[in-house]
Amino acid sequence: MTTAYRQTLDYLYEQLPMFSRYGKGAIKNDLTNTLALCSALGEPQQQFRSVHIAGTNGKGSTSHMIAAILQQAGYKTGLYTSPHILDFRERIRIDGIPVSEEWVVDFTNRNKALLEQVEPSFFEATVAMAFQAFAEAKVDIAVIETGLGGRLDSTNVITPILSVITNISYDHTDILGTTLPAIAREKAGIIKPGVPFIIGEQQAETENVFFEHAVQKQCNSFYADACWALVRTGQDDNYQYLKAIKPAEKQIYDLKTDLSGAYQLHNIKTALTAADVLFQMGFNTGMETVQRALSQVKKLTGLRGRWDKISLSPLVIADVGHNEAGLTEVLQQWSLVKAPNKHIVVGFVRDKDVDKALSLFPKDAVYHFCNAAIPRALPVAELYERATAAGLKGTAYASVREAVQHAKEQMNADDALLITGSFFIVGEAISE
Repeated sequence: MTTAYRQTLDYLYEQLPMFSRYGKGAIKNDLTNTLALCSALGEPQQQFRSVHIAGTNGKGSTSHMIAAILQQAGYKTGLYTSPHILDFRERIRIDGIPVSEEWVVDFTNRNKALLEQVEPSFFEATVAMAFQAFAEAKVDIAVIETGLGGRLDSTNVITPILSVITNISYDHTDILGTTLPAIAREKAGIIKPGVPFIIGEQQAETENVFFEHAVQKQCNSFYADACWALVRTGQDDNYQYLKAIKPAEKQIYDLKTDLSGAYQLHNIKTALTAADVLFQMGFNTGMETVQRALSQVKKLTGLRGRWDKISLSPLVIADVGHNEAGLTEVLQQWSLVKAPNKHIVVGFVRDKDVDKALSLFPKDAVYHFCNAAIPRALPVAELYERATAAGLKGTAYASVREAVQHAKEQMNADDALLITGSFFIVGEAISE
């Protein structure tokens, strides 16, 4: 990391309100700042086609899969996701390659006066930065993941050719609403008039919300669960193997994917449906392209932190699951891991429903509690107290590094370790 890049990151982190570090106080509840930034930059968001992706869980994995399919098809593909795990530049990729440190430094220096005039949040600034990078690179298409919600998310200044909503569950209820229909309405804010949209997981509680949007905005809707069925047929250290069934055409395809999480089946169905819709629009996203892309998503896009096997002996897995629905899926797969002793390194941010999350964790693991080095983190002393009340037994550590180190010191070659609870815990753990 160059000195100039480090200084630039320090400026962005310290000068701009940042949700991932400080919470909802960093959020601006309208699109004014993003529109002002984009206007001053010459409306870069209008200079490329885009796919827009929202949802409570799975939107990052789904974004990377769709980007991988488009890259495999030969399109110059932008990918904007958040938060990052190891390096800020992960948020802005072109054909899987993060923008350069020099580009980030140059953009910030060129636009420092603009940033100080508009006073955007960190997320608003990085969205504008991504749009500018994609416009300058003349990408054929960009896959844009929302940060929070959809209706008022900073990314919602684009008019995509396809919108995707992966699923709806409880998260950020203090911002998005306390019922599934209320949360769905916020996510559905990315649906644009005449632009087709995909729902990844159909739910009775939210179905009317999306039906109303389809009628009001006169656009076609596609439900991934109805378009595709998946059967998991095998797994090894590198891939999981699937049969993909397309009921409408009575076709069955063999798939393998380098994404090992069992929960990825939901996201794969969504990505398959997106590939179909894009194919109908004239994109070269046929099944052969999809099969090649899904077998190498991590290689094509650099995706990390989703049932990420850090080592095999002992088995160390990192997963960014951080809310009730996400952790339920992660811990279900963790329950299938066979090991004499199972360890869990865990920490949360303070605005999650931590007690609900802790109730999901198994009582028979050895716990290593910690907090990430961000102001938004739940202090480890409080986590330890609440975890103990939930019947979880373990030790509190002053840092993620110390927690991981002590866990590994206690493990034999056939034991297993899960690192989870937030992007920030995983980021600090795998950066070592």
